[in-house]
Amino acid sequence: MAMDVRLARIDDRLIHGQVATVWTKTTGINRILVVNDDVAKDTLRKNLLKQAAPPGVVANVITVQKMIDIWTNPKFDVFKAMLLFTNPHDVKTIIDGGVDLKSINIGGMSYSEGKKMVTTAIAVDDKDAECFEYLASKGIELDVRKVVADKQEDMITILKNKFYE
Repeated sequence: MAMDVRLARIDDRLIHGQVATVWTKTTGINRILVVNDDVAKDTLRKNLLKQAAPPGVVANVITVQKMIDIWTNPKFDVFKAMLLFTNPHDVKTIIDGGVDLKSINIGGMSYSEGKKMVTTAIAVDDKDAECFEYLASKGIELDVRKVVADKQEDMITILKNKFYE
């Protein structure tokens, strides 16, 4: 047994309208785990995220290492969890740490200097692209959708068409 991860999502906005309402209903979760070292150290942001969780869902903000540590702990098997990440590097770290994910949903990664827009909501740099390639090589589905209703697209296909062109 392990934690029941219903959705693992990269979205640097973390818990916001769409996540709080539609994704939680669609996936039937009871727990949101925001997995990010910077956010875990930021008390204000941590408290805001906990308050942003929809009714009936508890949100926790934990470090990347804590996610690895609790993965095999049977105490957390009761979680029907959504894991939220801000970037693919943290996902790669937990995968290397033994966390077993079949699919990652990529919802949004903001533009910053050195990044290239590959969809209207996703900007990546070389390191991000390498992480996505690595995750794909591990057999993990990379599902690009901002919202549940969007057509699923594959991140590697998008990278080939938009990033490496």
